[in-house]
Amino acid sequence: MNYLTEQENFWAGSFGDDYISRNESGALLYSKVAMWSQMLKSANRVKSIKELGCNIGLNLKALHHLNPSYNLSGVEINELAAHQAQTLDIGPITRGTITEPLEDERVDLTFTAGVLIHINPERLPVVYQNLVSLSSRYVLVAEYYNPTPTEVNYRGHNERLFKRDFAGELIDQFDLNLVDYGFWYRGDNIASEFGDMTWFLLEK
Repeated sequence: MNYLTEQENFWAGSFGDDYISRNESGALLYSKVAMWSQMLKSANRVKSIKELGCNIGLNLKALHHLNPSYNLSGVEINELAAHQAQTLDIGPITRGTITEPLEDERVDLTFTAGVLIHINPERLPVVYQNLVSLSSRYVLVAEYYNPTPTEVNYRGHNERLFKRDFAGELIDQFDLNLVDYGFWYRGDNIASEFGDMTWFLLEK
């Protein structure tokens, strides 16, 4: 399947397949459980959560460990990753791109984690709209932060990683409220695999 942008084809193809093997360890799972317990500490009465760009479902698995009663779902562009996430059997996983309008039932919280940074900047408005329209209350983004848009070489590839103030843009464009935020430092044992990631919990 061919997508509209080079970035989508990149992640749907062999590079996305290779990414799976780098993110399968049990240590990553328990780090994510600890991180999610912090990121959701200010979110009230959350029962349903959807991840845009869920890969093999490690965030969803961590959320299930944190609270097995969560109603979880995800969207993933890479076929192998989507299949692996489906085998977790903790919620429906849809294979597809998040850079096109999505139609689904709304959930209490939508989120991305290390995904917006890999989206073609021209397609970000659609992804933002999906995050907001599919949420009935909260939007959470955990991404690399930069006050102004900038491109960073990613594992030898150009135009594959973009940093910017994703949360600020969401707040300004959709009149969202900042509820909580934090920073995961790469020197922290809990967050060593996801270091220098900034997260923002926003509310409609």
